[in-house]
Amino acid sequence: MNVIRKSRVTFRPVKPLIGAVVEADREALFDPEVVAQCRDMLEERTVLVMPQVHFTNEEQLAFTDLLGGRLNLTSEATTNKDEDVYQVTLDRKINRAPEYVLGTFFWHMDGMPMEMPPPLATLLSARRLAPKGGQTEFANSFAAYEQMPEAQRAEIEDLRIIHSVAASLRSIADAIPEAEKGKLAIGVEKERPLVQLHKNGRKSLIVGSTADRIVGMELAYGRAYIARLNEWATQPDFVYQHQWQAGDFVIWSNTGALHRVVPYARDSGRMMHRTSIAG
Repeated sequence: MNVIRKSRVTFRPVKPLIGAVVEADREALFDPEVVAQCRDMLEERTVLVMPQVHFTNEEQLAFTDLLGGRLNLTSEATTNKDEDVYQVTLDRKINRAPEYVLGTFFWHMDGMPMEMPPPLATLLSARRLAPKGGQTEFANSFAAYEQMPEAQRAEIEDLRIIHSVAASLRSIADAIPEAEKGKLAIGVEKERPLVQLHKNGRKSLIVGSTADRIVGMELAYGRAYIARLNEWATQPDFVYQHQWQAGDFVIWSNTGALHRVVPYARDSGRMMHRTSIAG
């Protein structure tokens, strides 16, 4: 794993197939040239970590705007005054739909069931940590595709998957009060390719907990196939687990990395601030 040094920033890989720590002076992180280098490195390493930079909302939004076009993804669900910042918390006083946060305990990509193109990238800053749990895990779905046997790549190349909100909440459906289910857009779904071609020529698997069924395949067979793909895509060599410290800032390619959080207590006080870049 080669350390990559630029004029004002160093990228230090954390695992052979995924992740890099960004080392730079805080002010350099708002230099458009450095941000462009981060964007290029994001395509290569999938996940970038900026340890303990302690961004404010304004700074996180400023960095988001430099990296790409800002996207408001479900931010209206929380009480935060910065409308493009989503507060990731299980506190119902702050988050009006914490069931979606419970859904993040399972491997997923953001925005897959929605009509709009899924976010290009997700940016997350740690404001308050849980005493136990709360680590975020990332699985490189570029590597998952590229390491797959050639015959299987050919087999899945043209398959299409229906992604749905219902699928993303299926594992926790029994825990959702009936009165809340009507607020969760259960019926929302979107058809997407299983293999996504990116502008840089690389391909990634688009799977995760939102993947409900394969178009044209009998339901049981399709769901079993999806389960096997999820298992393949999240094997240890493809996965990086981030141990959060307060003030950490992490960016990842939303359609190049599955992610999930290690479960934490509802009353833990854990709070993360998320921004998104349009796909």
